[in-house]
Amino acid sequence: MIDDMFAALTFFTRLPWWRIHRVPADSFKRLVAYWPLTGWITGGVMAGVFWLIATADLPFIFGLICALAARLLLTGALHEDGLADFIDGFGGGRTRERTLAIMKDSHIGTYGVLSLIVYVALWLCTATILADYMEGYLFFVLFLGDIWAKWCASQVINLLPYVRREDECKIRAVYDPMSTASLTAGLLFAFVPLMAGSAWLFWEGFEFLIGGLWVTAAASVGTMLLLVWYMRHRLGGYTGDCCGATFLLCELSFLFMLNIVWMFF
Repeated sequence: MIDDMFAALTFFTRLPWWRIHRVPADSFKRLVAYWPLTGWITGGVMAGVFWLIATADLPFIFGLICALAARLLLTGALHEDGLADFIDGFGGGRTRERTLAIMKDSHIGTYGVLSLIVYVALWLCTATILADYMEGYLFFVLFLGDIWAKWCASQVINLLPYVRREDECKIRAVYDPMSTASLTAGLLFAFVPLMAGSAWLFWEGFEFLIGGLWVTAAASVGTMLLLVWYMRHRLGGYTGDCCGATFLLCELSFLFMLNIVWMFF
């Protein structure tokens, strides 16, 4: 389990974890279950950068841009690359074979560029609106959204088969389905922050919003299931790019639904 956790930290971030612990090659097949664990780091860095800038009385939008940029640097834009390839493939491919060929191409096409522009614009807009509602607590929302969306995306490998041969995939390793132990661990890393968020709402006297927080989390799960259905329909399975795209779209769904919850409650 420790090897698999370090494999996830090594693969999903650009920090030199290999200096602390050298990971066996087989662990990179079992790392997805611990993707939510990396959210504690990537989401924490993003939230921390935003909090530091917000407490300096600088504009919210500047803090959000810096926070997003910090995560991009930390992950090497791994997930954004996946979203661009996903949209390129599904937007430009008429057949399953053509879709897979486009997604494997390292170049980003028109669909991919436009999708990244739209994604960043929507992320900034939804987060900025939330800043008006939540004042000094948006940093915690960014932390929660990152972790929960990573858990949602990790479930793709349990719901769909991988569609390429192992020698054709980008990382030369096909993810193994999650064992009971790894599934439980990943769920724990994802649920603890949500439980902490619920406890904080109760402590602050916002008990009526606790249900809204879990509705928001459920919306991200719904987004993931919708994407899984679409991948099954178009490809018959998933690729690594599909996982990255699912993470970003589930995070966007989390922020969007939280806006709706705050508007109505």
